[in-house]
Amino acid sequence: MADQVAGQTTTDYLQDLLLDTDDVEEFLTEFARFAAARLFERPGQILCGITLLRDKRAGTVASSSEAAKQLDELQYLFTEGPCLSACEEQRTVHVADVAADERWSHYLARAAEHGVGSILAVPFSLDAGTRAALNVYSTEPGGFGPEDIATAEAFVAQTSKALMLAVRLAQHGESVGNLKSAMKSRTAIDIAIGIIMAQNRCTQTEAFTILKSVSSSRNEKVRDIAASVVASIGQAAPETHFDP
Repeated sequence: MADQVAGQTTTDYLQDLLLDTDDVEEFLTEFARFAAARLFERPGQILCGITLLRDKRAGTVASSSEAAKQLDELQYLFTEGPCLSACEEQRTVHVADVAADERWSHYLARAAEHGVGSILAVPFSLDAGTRAALNVYSTEPGGFGPEDIATAEAFVAQTSKALMLAVRLAQHGESVGNLKSAMKSRTAIDIAIGIIMAQNRCTQTEAFTILKSVSSSRNEKVRDIAASVVASIGQAAPETHFDP
C-alpha cells in the first residue's frame, strides 16, 4: 500500500479530503476511489466499495466505479454477501474463489457473472450503532493472499478514525437541519398567530385554536396553514436567526 499521496501521508490525505468534501457520501466516494488506486499496487483490476450501515440498514453506499457500485448493490438486493457479513459480524471476510465458495450462493453467482474472481471485506471500527466495511473485488481467483489481507486490515485500521469523524459530522449536520426546520415552523406559527389575533381581535389561545381548526378541516399540517397565513399578507418566509 502506498503510505504517501503526493507527499502526504494517508492520514493527512483523508483529513484534507474530509475538509474539502460537502457530505459523507462524497467523502466515501473519494475514499473508495483512493483505496482502489492505492491499496494494492500490482497488475489486475481492483474495485472498491464502502458500505455504511446505520440502524442495521445500508444507509450509504460509495464505490470506486460503476462496476463496483453494481457489485455492492447486488448484495443489498440479495440481503447477503461478504460486505454485509463483515459489517454485522465485525470480522474480515475473505472469498478466495467466487466460483467455488458455497456461502451466499445467489450473490456470488451474480458476482461471477460480473467477472469477479475473489472478494475481501474488512470492517471499520466505528461508534456504536454505526457499522461500515471496505469491500475489495479482484478479477482473479485467489486475488488476495495473506499479505494482502494484512495490508487491507492495516489500511482500514489506519483510516477508521477519519471515517468515524465523517459520520459524526454527518449526524451533526442532520441534527442541525432538523432543528432549523423545527425552528422555522415555530417562527411561522408564531407570526400567523399574531396575524390572526390582529384580524379577529382575539387572544393568543383563540388564535391558535383557529389555526388548529383550519388545519383539521383541510387535513393539512398546522405549520403549512401558518405559512399560508403569513404569505397571504405578503411577508417573506420568516427567518429563524439560527446558526450552528
